[in-house]
Amino acid sequence: MVSPGTKFFFILLLLLFCLSLSAQHLQEGDLLFCCSDSANAITAVTSGVEGLPIDHVGVVHLAGGDDGPVLVIEAVKPVVCLTPIDSFLCENGTALVGRVNVECDIAASITGCLAMLGKPYDDLYLPGDSAVYCSELVQMNYVNAAGELIFTPVPMSFRDSTGCITDYWIDFYRQHGMNVPDGAPGSNPGELSRRSQVTIIGRFP
Repeated sequence: MVSPGTKFFFILLLLLFCLSLSAQHLQEGDLLFCCSDSANAITAVTSGVEGLPIDHVGVVHLAGGDDGPVLVIEAVKPVVCLTPIDSFLCENGTALVGRVNVECDIAASITGCLAMLGKPYDDLYLPGDSAVYCSELVQMNYVNAAGELIFTPVPMSFRDSTGCITDYWIDFYRQHGMNVPDGAPGSNPGELSRRSQVTIIGRFP
């Protein structure tokens, strides 16, 4: 079993070898995948590209075009919001930059994300409600020219590497009077980073 320290070392190596991008390299609709520097309830049951502990994703929005400020549309507590890129990085650290590599109506996708500004954050990760979590923001709004979803939902997993639902999630949902929604349709940022429709082009900054 790989120790947390060893795993973090490999993560740092991957980030160092990834191309370092500047703000000028970012494009409208790029996805910023954030790696946690320590294990948490999300990374215990999901994994990102190359097995990285990715626990958050935001959407690049070039407000005002290429010469305007770089903002990130993200679903965080308490609501979906627009965050300046510097503040996003200060909160989350270095991010891997993913770019959609299939036909995508970026303008419509961003419009959909912006329409969700102010919606409450969904810390129950439930489908079909009025609240939104980070990868759900992407999954629900990225569409092609025909308006079809680029990222279809996948079964949610709250199970660790042994195949067991972790005590954290059992206790969490019990406190809300619910069973763990294991297998319900949804998404997570780690799985999203592994999709064939996404190419990791580097790290930022």
